[in-house]
Amino acid sequence: MLFNSYVFLFLFLPITLAIYFVAGRRSHRLAIAWMALASLGFYAWWNPPYILLLLASVLFNYGAGQALIRAPNPASRRGLLAVAVVADLALLGYFKYANFFLDSARALFDTNWDVGAIILPLGISFFTFTQITFLVDTARGQVKEVDFTRYLLFVTYFPHLIAGPILHHAEMMPQFARPDIARFSSRRMALGLSIFTVGLLKKVVLADSIAVHASPMFEAAAHGGHFTAVESWSGALAYTLQLYFDFSGYSDMAIGLARMIGVRLPLNFNSPYKSASIIEFWRRWHMTLSRFLRDYVYFSLGGNRRGPSRRYVNLMLTMLLGGLWHGAGWTFVLWGALHGFYLLINHAWIAVAGVPATPSRARRVGAALLTFLAVVVAWVLFRAPSLGAAMNVLAGMVGVHGVWPADMTKAQSATLAAGWGWVVGLLAIVWLLPNTQEIFARYRLELRRHPWPNVLPLPILGVRWRLTMGWACLLALGAVVAVVRLTRPSEFIYFQF
Repeated sequence: MLFNSYVFLFLFLPITLAIYFVAGRRSHRLAIAWMALASLGFYAWWNPPYILLLLASVLFNYGAGQALIRAPNPASRRGLLAVAVVADLALLGYFKYANFFLDSARALFDTNWDVGAIILPLGISFFTFTQITFLVDTARGQVKEVDFTRYLLFVTYFPHLIAGPILHHAEMMPQFARPDIARFSSRRMALGLSIFTVGLLKKVVLADSIAVHASPMFEAAAHGGHFTAVESWSGALAYTLQLYFDFSGYSDMAIGLARMIGVRLPLNFNSPYKSASIIEFWRRWHMTLSRFLRDYVYFSLGGNRRGPSRRYVNLMLTMLLGGLWHGAGWTFVLWGALHGFYLLINHAWIAVAGVPATPSRARRVGAALLTFLAVVVAWVLFRAPSLGAAMNVLAGMVGVHGVWPADMTKAQSATLAAGWGWVVGLLAIVWLLPNTQEIFARYRLELRRHPWPNVLPLPILGVRWRLTMGWACLLALGAVVAVVRLTRPSEFIYFQF
């Protein structure tokens, strides 16, 4: 079920929390078991039979972890780890990539191979990668003992299950072992509800509102439509901001839900459009995926330990895999390749020109604008349903089909103007206002600090949330606005990954 749904807000969440805190009065273990069971129910709401797949994955990886802990020597651990990781990747590969590879093979070799329709389980990439990190760290001797109930909750915990963040056992298992998370705290509940409300507003008021100015252009481009530069940039920027507030909103809601019981999730989103380089962008965007790719892919390939040339190859391979992780399609592969190319240029530039100890604000603003434009161009590949559609949009962005649309009706002009109005307004929010971590800075949302400078000498509003009646009334009004807008069509973009 979606966080922005009536059934989640008015049935699942209050019932789950009420039983959790009542159970916590009797037993911490009972409360943890209930939360794990509720999380399984949350997942089963989408497609009940697929709960068996999730449970099978949990049982297999827990058993593999126990075997790794008991393995008598490093050689045995390496063998067990290889078998377990291959099994996990085989499951992920079948559901997510089988049809992609078969479609590519049919196109190349004129075959008729077919495995039928495959329904992609929600969140399979997230719960698979979460468990692979657990297995690798267990094989490295960093895990000594695992309680099954807490492990089940670690994998299935509903705030992160569908769209991340990718959790690390060393961050989460000790938190689930703390007795105080099963005790009700009005302060924690107020903080969690406030953060959740901010995220819900981002999603249903901002992301969903600008989505109507992005989707039609990409759909038309898929059917051969051509657009002028003004139209193409409007649609591309609209999608860029839709994705931003969709993912930012989801990340806030996940953090808020966890903080209701005193659990801190790792930060997954930190104003990435304020980045002054692509390197910085990937340290701010989908931060737990970037961490996974760095620690378990890039470093495993050798990282930068074998010279600059090998480092650039490793970067490109890592980003190609990152692109493929996001979706089974050539547009995602090319999106990953483009970001890999960006990173190669960024690292090469640093090698030649170095990094100023204290870059001027003008230099940082210019670098941030260049980084943002590069990201927007790459998002076109990410969003387009086909390579042809992506090329149509990109051609329009460089003015192949003209700069300004001719012979527009009054309604079309109004729609285009509204789209640009949303783009300008949301860019102002992105670049000038404080992010959620800054608003709630007094209460430290993240597990670890991520000190990245802002591009501009702002936020212009130094607002900080406090436990006051004024903030309660303001966010209560925001919650009412968000709930009223739940009837509009909506989707979480990142659920498909």
